[in-house]
Amino acid sequence: MAKRIVATFDFDGTITRKDTLLEFIKFVKGAPALYGGLLRYAPLLVAYKLGVYPNWKVKQKFFSRFFRQMPYDEFCRWGERFAGSVDQMIKRPVFEKLLQHEQHGDDVYIVSASVKEWILPWARKAGVSHVIATEVEVDDRGRLTGRFSSRNCYGQEKVNRFLAEEPRRESYYLYAYGDSRGDRYMLDLADRAIWCKKM
Repeated sequence: MAKRIVATFDFDGTITRKDTLLEFIKFVKGAPALYGGLLRYAPLLVAYKLGVYPNWKVKQKFFSRFFRQMPYDEFCRWGERFAGSVDQMIKRPVFEKLLQHEQHGDDVYIVSASVKEWILPWARKAGVSHVIATEVEVDDRGRLTGRFSSRNCYGQEKVNRFLAEEPRRESYYLYAYGDSRGDRYMLDLADRAIWCKKM
């Protein structure tokens, strides 16, 4: 029997043309607030680019600045509204690959370092039922703490989270689509790796 086919897609820079964390902040809080935040955290962003400060710490600090103490229900509603904006950022050639996998009956996953609550509404609309992403922490009052409840879904953590869902690696043929160093581990795991930087 032929193996079933599984396809994983990174989100930011692979399915979309832009970083959706920044776009989501701009969508919810406005451009002046976003640019003010970027200015405040510029030293940390430079340190991350130089490899001396961890990706997840920069991301969590930035996320916390804008969303700490927001009611989780409100945060989810913003995620639902944001799905229409994601449509405007789509890389058409990659999206067509995703649709082809769906049409062939393949199991399609989005595996992303971005936050699940703003990916999932768009993914459902696109027919993708499997989303593995960074998850937010909610306190006992139903508000965001500003921290993540999961590890940042980046690099090796993408592989770890994916294999927790699909542990029988020998039973399927894996396509992986990505565009950055954070996707390298997923691309290395795949039977067929597709680099989407210029698509």
